[in-house]
Amino acid sequence: MTAMSRTERITVTEQGIPDVFSSHLADGFRLRMVACHEDESGFRLVYVLLRSSDDRRVELVLPVSRDEPRIPSLARLDYAVSRFEREVRDLYGITPVDHPLPRRIVRHGHWPEDWHPMLRTTEPRPAFSEDFGSFPFLSVEGDGVYEIPVGPIHAGLIEPGHFRFSVVGETILRFKARLWFVHRGLEQLFEGRRPGDALEIAERVSGDTAVGHALAFAMAVEEAAAIDVSQEDLLVRALLLELERMHNHIADIGAMANDVGYGLMNAHALRIRERMLRMNEQVTGHRLLRGGVLIGGSRVLDLPDTKAVAALAQEVAELAELTLSNATVRDRFGGTSVLDLESARRLDALGYVARASGRDIDARRDHPFIDLGDALEVVVESAGDVMSRYLLRVRETVVSSRIIADVVRRLDGHTGSGQAVQPARAGAGLGFVEGWRGLISHRVELAADGRLTRTKIVDPSFFNWTALPVALADTIVPDFPLTNKSFNQSYAGNDL
Repeated sequence: MTAMSRTERITVTEQGIPDVFSSHLADGFRLRMVACHEDESGFRLVYVLLRSSDDRRVELVLPVSRDEPRIPSLARLDYAVSRFEREVRDLYGITPVDHPLPRRIVRHGHWPEDWHPMLRTTEPRPAFSEDFGSFPFLSVEGDGVYEIPVGPIHAGLIEPGHFRFSVVGETILRFKARLWFVHRGLEQLFEGRRPGDALEIAERVSGDTAVGHALAFAMAVEEAAAIDVSQEDLLVRALLLELERMHNHIADIGAMANDVGYGLMNAHALRIRERMLRMNEQVTGHRLLRGGVLIGGSRVLDLPDTKAVAALAQEVAELAELTLSNATVRDRFGGTSVLDLESARRLDALGYVARASGRDIDARRDHPFIDLGDALEVVVESAGDVMSRYLLRVRETVVSSRIIADVVRRLDGHTGSGQAVQPARAGAGLGFVEGWRGLISHRVELAADGRLTRTKIVDPSFFNWTALPVALADTIVPDFPLTNKSFNQSYAGNDL
């Protein structure tokens, strides 16, 4: 496959972008990212739009003056763009004019007001101040209403995030998540590096999604540099992606049972996952599958035993059957924290969160980098509750095992070219991958010598975190850990 650009680029003006953006939304496109660039002459915003029906990709390019850094807010046209606009304002100091919710999103209260970390002239370590209650949580008032603050520090290995519950009795009236406690300035770490050297950073965007992010990054670089990727290497990539999907789904299947007190099922799930992780290590030399994706190629040490993979999937199905035979589990899962289809569409939920609410989207089919044929079944549930998010994981695990068997058959013993190409030309490219959580989007720009000048990353968690509060409305507080695990969004992937 030649990674030739399929992206249409349209330069727009400040006055014209609302109409152009609206017309694309009406034509079936969805916003997938807003990437800001600081050029010598000023700023440049790139609105990346994607259409599932025919895999069309469009970039709306908006030049922005350095002297008067502002853009017209499109937040009233599309909910997703509102959060990207706030992110751009925090990181670059560009004001979205008439934004309906113009408060900070990335920068916490102790960050200086005039400090925008992605600007080239910004001091790397400003004088931070103390932050006392500066985040404007909405107060809910009335008889019997009280607040429960949770975090940002949690027990165990959970990453930091602050949750604020407004509650009557045990019923949640309003829930708000405050994130970006682990903001690492990750996108800037890519700048100036050669893509092959930057793959290690891509693999660590979110530690449980090493293949998904590395692959989206590699595909973006390959489009930017017009690099050919062989069919064999594409098959190896598909194999790695499904192995990653399986071991993560298995972990969640056990953890959700654990959150309703069925620890025995979690122990069995962890036993099965451990076997998957050991298989991963045999395949790539790393339990989390790092090192398998290369720029222009792929590499594995060995192909997995497809009979062993099928046996693990069968064990997962049997484990789920045992779990759901428990009346308490069925009661806790069924009807809990419903995200209805309309809300999933409005918030543009992705991945298993969307499919569990009846939204039939999957980049493996809609934006494929290889044809998976009849082995791919897009699993969709309709109830939008915890039960649906559980069942969807179980069914997708079985589908992944079938895809792995078919891919290994098609590889016929081949383990990838091991080829790693060093780009040596300027260009821009996009990479879209259906990671185990959902659609992962990367955009890169390369200088003439092939070095990265800009990398923009969007993990599906950036979209799906906003759906969690909607699902939690009228849920009881004791069901929050279960609901949160059924969504299982990445903090690091969101915070970058």
